[in-house]
Amino acid sequence: MKYKLFLIDLDDTLLDFQASEKLCFRETFIHFGVNDSIDSIHQTYKSENNKLWAQVEKGEIDKDFLKVERFKRTLHQHSIEIPPHKMADFYLSQLPKNVVLIDGAVELCKHLSTLGIIGILSNGIEETQRARIKNSELKNYVHFTAVSEECGFAKPDIRFFQYALTRTQPFEKDSILMIGDRLEADILGASNFGIDSIWFNPHNISHSGKIIPTHTIKNLSEINKLLV
Repeated sequence: MKYKLFLIDLDDTLLDFQASEKLCFRETFIHFGVNDSIDSIHQTYKSENNKLWAQVEKGEIDKDFLKVERFKRTLHQHSIEIPPHKMADFYLSQLPKNVVLIDGAVELCKHLSTLGIIGILSNGIEETQRARIKNSELKNYVHFTAVSEECGFAKPDIRFFQYALTRTQPFEKDSILMIGDRLEADILGASNFGIDSIWFNPHNISHSGKIIPTHTIKNLSEINKLLV
């Protein structure tokens, strides 16, 4: 088995961010006295959040702006008069408390930790991501974490991958494997950096383009078979 360093995305690869985020979003709005139409408001938030994260990954805006702006836009569209910075702060304080694991995530990390070193690569918010890992069983198997906020560059920028490798001992690129759910960030970044990748595609999303993963899987349990 040639791989000795496993770089793994966090959200929607190891942690079910969609489930965690929905729980926190509901808790946040109820905390501020909004009890009606939360599902509809959440759809607006997701749309605005996705647009802003795309801008972050292109380097057009920073995360501090995103943290508040996504709530500002959502509240404006639903005519809700709550200070967006207060809502943003409360939401981020709750997110680490609602950790939901993807099926097979712990088992995968436990196995990979016996084969080499595990590093988490996340485009998320540093304080939040580190707290979420600490509050999960993953903490027992992760050797290091690299978050784009502390680096200044986000996946797929190869500078983020270069930064991540400063957190561990030297490895040849042919011994490094990237595992992630996003073609545009995880798989493209791995390709640009010159390392192999596994695309975690649980929803069987079809794609035709220039971003080609080394392997594609639907369940995390499939990875062990690929590494034999």
